[in-house]
Amino acid sequence: MNRTDRLYALVEELRVVAPRPRSARWLASRFEVSVRTVERDISALQQSGVPIYAETGRTGGYCLDKAHTMPPVNLTPGEAVAMALALRHLDGTPFQADGRSALRKLVAAMRREDVEAAQNLATCVHLLGSGPIPPMPPVLGVRRVLRLRYTDRGGAVSRRDVEPLGYVGKPEHWYLIAWCRLRKEIRAFRTDRIASFSVLAEVPPLRRLRPEDLDIPYGDVEQLTLAG
Repeated sequence: MNRTDRLYALVEELRVVAPRPRSARWLASRFEVSVRTVERDISALQQSGVPIYAETGRTGGYCLDKAHTMPPVNLTPGEAVAMALALRHLDGTPFQADGRSALRKLVAAMRREDVEAAQNLATCVHLLGSGPIPPMPPVLGVRRVLRLRYTDRGGAVSRRDVEPLGYVGKPEHWYLIAWCRLRKEIRAFRTDRIASFSVLAEVPPLRRLRPEDLDIPYGDVEQLTLAG
């Protein structure tokens, strides 16, 4: 953990337990640094205006004034993945690294089960090519059988029951990658050609989407991550 991330984590640790104190020794053990390093970090935070004060005594330590803190940030898994996608618009700008750092901090504040769910959702999203990514389609994140009314490139409309496996985003379109029960194979459905859909109660069997299943003839496919 670099110093910037550690300073943020120190504030978060004190915020969570406020107004109770944490001793310098406890914090040093928590972040695997020396007591002297913790004391320097606390001093730097105080000088930057963070309302941390020291309590003396046997049970004393450092405290954060809870009245000056924000409530915990609780992103949903979908919100975390949406932010990771939005940050792709920062690629190539001076704010790319800052955006990724901000996402890591927000993910660190999420509940563990929500982080796991967000990571699982992110592994289903693949990006092809460069350029801005279009808005996320409403089917993204659905983990049940979908009943689609789909229009193919020739204009023919069909009804399909599909098992969502993943998603591919290009600068022009999103594609739903799914096991098609009509064709009995993996198919890609361009989301702007989905005339309507309904979410069925059935949870499909677990199928893993492998990179070779995508069978994309050009471009580099990149899996989305919560690292931004």
